[in-house]
This record gives sequence, structure tokens and C-alpha cells, in this order.
Amino acid sequence: MPIVVNLDVMMAKRKMRSKVLAEKLGVTEANLSILKTGKAKAVRFSTLENLCEILECQPGDLLEYQE
Repeated sequence: MPIVVNLDVMMAKRKMRSKVLAEKLGVTEANLSILKTGKAKAVRFSTLENLCEILECQPGDLLEYQE
């Protein structure tokens, strides 16, 4: 998969647990896990925006393209 999700890396840098992030994001921990593992087929821009706001980062900090 050429798009790598670095959500777990950013969460570790911000010392944020999955449960807390899921609550702030308004999703279940199961759905957050799907996103963290890169198994999500799509991400809404609104979700990406909320993640960036909560984690105080840029979209490029969370998503990376690898050939």
C-alpha cells in the first residue's frame, strides 16, 4: 500500500492514548484502529482536519506516500 498512515507515531509524540483520541474525534476505538493500521479505504477531509486540530499537526505528518 503506497499510502502509509503515521497516526500512531503522532499519537506517541503527543502522548495521547487511543481512547482519548477516539473520544475527542467522536469515533469508536475500533474505527480509530482501522485508520491507524492503514486498513481504511478512505478518510474524510473533515476527519483529517479534526485529527490535525487535536494532534496539532499537518496532514503530511499523518499521511505519507511510499513507492
